[in-house]
Amino acid sequence: MKNHRNQRILYIVFDFLAAFAAWILFYMFRKVQIEPQVFGIEVPITLGTRFWGGAIGLPLVWIMFYYFTGFYNDVFRRSRLDDFLRTFMTSLLGVITIFFLLILDDTIVDYTNYYSLFFTLFLLHFTFTLIPRMIITSGTVSRVHKRKIGFKTVMVGSNENAVDVYMDILDQKRSSGLEILGFINVHQKVHYQLQDHIAHLGGHENMEHILRDLQVEEVIIALEPSEHGKIGGIVNRLSLLDILVSAIPSMTDILTGKVKSTTIFGTPLLEVTHGLMPAWQQNVKQMLDIILATISLIVLMPLNLFLTIGVILSSPGPILYKQNRVGRFGRQFKIYKFRSMYHNAEENGPELSSKHDPRVTSFGQFMRKHRLDEIPNFINVLKGDMALVGPRPEREYFINKITREAPHYIHLHKVKPGITSWGQVKYGYAENVQEMIKRLRYDILYIENMSLFVDLKILFYTAITIIKGRGV
Repeated sequence: MKNHRNQRILYIVFDFLAAFAAWILFYMFRKVQIEPQVFGIEVPITLGTRFWGGAIGLPLVWIMFYYFTGFYNDVFRRSRLDDFLRTFMTSLLGVITIFFLLILDDTIVDYTNYYSLFFTLFLLHFTFTLIPRMIITSGTVSRVHKRKIGFKTVMVGSNENAVDVYMDILDQKRSSGLEILGFINVHQKVHYQLQDHIAHLGGHENMEHILRDLQVEEVIIALEPSEHGKIGGIVNRLSLLDILVSAIPSMTDILTGKVKSTTIFGTPLLEVTHGLMPAWQQNVKQMLDIILATISLIVLMPLNLFLTIGVILSSPGPILYKQNRVGRFGRQFKIYKFRSMYHNAEENGPELSSKHDPRVTSFGQFMRKHRLDEIPNFINVLKGDMALVGPRPEREYFINKITREAPHYIHLHKVKPGITSWGQVKYGYAENVQEMIKRLRYDILYIENMSLFVDLKILFYTAITIIKGRGV
């Protein structure tokens, strides 16, 4: 994680310097080449407010633009060709925007000046940005090829196909960065062919625990035809982990063009991706979560004071209620809420709340009606455990009960849980496991159609629910 952060910082620093240098030279070009043509005299170069505004402000805007387009994601798994194309496209789009916002109102002699200004800024920015990126990426690629950088990898599969994949990886003259730690078997056997080459880590029943304990970054599925009945379940389980998943396609798939391999060199692998939203939308969503959560906590301080006093007067006990919930990729976290029940209300074990629950205080009923007890959830958003919009997080006790009847519930763990959700808006609170399962279809529908527009729609309907007091 630290190495990833350092690599991102390296890209960000050089992107900032590139944008800074490009704007300085572009400013000089305007003063030396364009403005003398317009005014008929030499124009002095003054470093005024407009210059420094562009020199400092524009690089920061460029950094935000690159962040939203996902350039700083996955900094170790990239190619120079990809860097070239992405740098060209982002530079072109960015310069077009700058041209229409900042340059189009310049005084000019004729329209050829506009062409000169546009292409000069584009070439300066593109060149200064591309060169450091290519150097950094080339260095990273070189270290991967020389096995100085590796990605912890585990194979799922244990026999002929798995051995073939492993030997192909081992025989690569230039490493692809896969550091094979061992393999996980699917069917129980006395001896596995792959066991002669790498460590046997255990069976697929314990796959999640094995992968988490070893902090695995990538999994390669290399099963035999007789094991293909298990592949769907294995892929579903892996999709809930923050791990890159690849699989070997069958020869029929390759010949009929059903799949696209991740590489045409060495072992052909089919990458199984789980991106539910485009990178730029994910980044915008995360930024909006932080901004809106911060604003909400500040603006709602007077209301929080009122609720704090109300909780204190309602019954003895702590003001905030903390409880373990299961979040994205099955990670547990503590959720914060204003206490709406009497203290130690669950001393007899976990129990879902109902509409006329005697454990809920009268003030707690008021808070629940307008969902005010969930205001401290904004703290969880700032901590990164939750989002503004996403399926409501549940306790492991109830998740185990739900998954016995609705195994597809685990797909909710693909995304961060949220303060509000489509299931919460359309169905409301669930009083038992059956109602939780009924609400599940709305949350699955949300995951399959995730977008910023859908999030805004859910927030709008949530606001109506809060105002009308339909929280319970």
